[in-house]
Amino acid sequence: MLNTLRKIVQEVNSAKDLKTALGIIVIRVQEAMSSQVCSVYLLDPETNRFVLMATEGLNKRSIGRVSMAPNEGLVGLVGTREEPLNLENAADHPRYRYFAETGEERYASFLGAPIIHHRRVVGVLVIQQKERRQFDEGEEAFLVTMSAQLAGVIAHAEATGSIRGLGRQGKGTQEARFVGVPGSPGAAVGTAVVVLPPADLEVVPDRTVTDVEAEVQLFETALEGVRNDMRTLSAKLATQLRPEERALFDVYLMMLDDASLGSEVKNVIKTGQWAQGALRQVVSEHVSRFELMDDAYLRERAADVKDLGRRLLAYLQQARQQTLVYPDNTILVSEELSPAMLGEVPEGKLVGLISVMGSGNSHVAILARAMGIPTVMGLVDLPYSKVDGIQMIVDGYHGEVFTNPSEILSKQYAAVVEEERELAKGLDALRELPCVTLDGHRMPLWVNTGLLADVARAQQRGAEGVGLYRTEVPFMINQRFPSEKEQLAIYREQLAAFHPLPVTMRSLDIGGDKSLSYFPIKEENPFLGWRGIRVTLDHPEIFLVQARAMLKASEGLNNLRILLPMISGTHEVEEALHLLHRAWGEVRDEGTDVPMPPIGVMVEIPAAVYQTRDLARQVDFLSVGSNDLTQYLLAVDRNNPRVADLYDYLHPAVLQALQHVVTAAHAEGKPVSICGEMAGDPAAAVLLMAMGFDSLSMNATNLPKVKWMLRQVSLEKSRELLAQLMKIDNPQVIHSSLQLALKNQGLARMINPAAPKSL
Repeated sequence: MLNTLRKIVQEVNSAKDLKTALGIIVIRVQEAMSSQVCSVYLLDPETNRFVLMATEGLNKRSIGRVSMAPNEGLVGLVGTREEPLNLENAADHPRYRYFAETGEERYASFLGAPIIHHRRVVGVLVIQQKERRQFDEGEEAFLVTMSAQLAGVIAHAEATGSIRGLGRQGKGTQEARFVGVPGSPGAAVGTAVVVLPPADLEVVPDRTVTDVEAEVQLFETALEGVRNDMRTLSAKLATQLRPEERALFDVYLMMLDDASLGSEVKNVIKTGQWAQGALRQVVSEHVSRFELMDDAYLRERAADVKDLGRRLLAYLQQARQQTLVYPDNTILVSEELSPAMLGEVPEGKLVGLISVMGSGNSHVAILARAMGIPTVMGLVDLPYSKVDGIQMIVDGYHGEVFTNPSEILSKQYAAVVEEERELAKGLDALRELPCVTLDGHRMPLWVNTGLLADVARAQQRGAEGVGLYRTEVPFMINQRFPSEKEQLAIYREQLAAFHPLPVTMRSLDIGGDKSLSYFPIKEENPFLGWRGIRVTLDHPEIFLVQARAMLKASEGLNNLRILLPMISGTHEVEEALHLLHRAWGEVRDEGTDVPMPPIGVMVEIPAAVYQTRDLARQVDFLSVGSNDLTQYLLAVDRNNPRVADLYDYLHPAVLQALQHVVTAAHAEGKPVSICGEMAGDPAAAVLLMAMGFDSLSMNATNLPKVKWMLRQVSLEKSRELLAQLMKIDNPQVIHSSLQLALKNQGLARMINPAAPKSL
């Protein structure tokens, strides 16, 4: 059964649209279960009715015509109960409803399973037979497994149709809406540019070309390049392989021949498809055919075709590298956005970001917030390879994306963009004013930086220092570890730009969702793996070079603070302090006279929360990283869109942990700041101030909003509000109570986005 299931899912996955996908499902499931009828009913969100969309066994003329409400018929019952229904004689059931046009009266037994995608019932899968009989447990289990597997496939096929402007019946539609996770607030209207990871055939988008000959020539060049590679490889391995093993290279060369893969790809190019899209189409067809074969040897050939496809794609991508055009109002779309991709877009052209993978707290989302770019993450249902060049709207407030938007919707969102611009202008007036509450409490507001562009942005918004400089950013956009001299120049620029204000530099924090192409860390569970201080203590040569560069960069400025990430115990602090003092000694021996800067640790692992006092005795200050602390306390991978809605820094456990850290740090007479995304949320900032944090550090974009909010409240009232919220055990209730309290004080302006609500 498992093999049958795999084959059906593979075949459905390669369907060009929803209608084809559903047609394959009903035929294959009917065959696999030896039933006389298999039908798929999908829930139409507009009419809220289950519509017969495909059938094998019933009258095909009834497709699209027969429908029932959730409170009607057996299909409606399966959908509303969200569980299978197995009946020996369907007509005896009180919910049975007869449709003459289907010819259904001939079939007695009924087995239906709900099709559920992301907790939402999207349809019902049904099989029927003439004779009265109860379907056995194995058959029921197979249908349930089938419907669970097909839920995502159906959602994807439907979304692909929407992108192409087609509804379920193939009729034209105006716009399609996709829901992800808010990544960075704001709205953007622009043109999609799909950026691909290197040599990954599956994600290559469709793209129409006018110069077919030039495209064929590009492909010819790639073919010749791979042929040469194969011949070179074969010659190189001549002494190591037997003749029959070397024959594999001849097979590869034959497959590249004009009579095989080569000619098929060229034929697709001649229809107007670009070379990369044509290659993906031909290779995926061959791979599907091989993978469906029962012979194990032939199934293995699918890997050979994939390998050839990747090699050809690498050549094609190399040739195309220089030709990617970024129009005005570019909305960058990728399966997984990287900081390097953001850096490729010419300044002033990038207005929005969309990532299929990742959540609102993944590294790219944090960078997007720092740059003030509206972003939606975790759009797992978006068939992104189909959107290149089309008009889109990014709603970073609600985590929504609209493709092919209507004129009315585009105008609505253009108005929101303008409103945001006006609001930003108004907040600029606060730049020179201190962040002081109504009852005179002074709250220093610092910024998180990483990109050079952050410096100007932070200064324009009146930052009082840097609470977190992410030193990994220069490492991530490099092709190798930057040298001591290169690091010194980068750090000096940061320190000088903010002098005499303090700049807190975090030592290299890689691993988790921050990877270096030249220092790959492959792990089953990277967030519980080799990351942060664990990497740099295992590689003292990296840590010492960085520490020396930081210390030398601070000469004559003396505004450096060093922060150690991912600390889980006092032993790590002792080791890191030993290395820092060694680097300091080396720098002084070389004639650079710098004092030892203040050293701090990040509290972002639950173990550090419970050791706050012990850690505070060893260092000069503490800084909470609320992003990681939240994900570790709640056991939620912040990059996983499936559980993104469980990630919540206003969860009672997180609030209690934060209060504990502040109280314990102050008991040792040490200041404590917070530099996670929570600090940049104006509503959450009110609570952090009430807890007693000595400074808040956030992205520069949010600093004016937080300053505006804190200048409108009193510390006394904030403490009263915190005391009330700390008694609540439900995060949703905490959110609504906090918003209501601020709204009652006339402070809703910074917490309620102005974007249009979902259509």
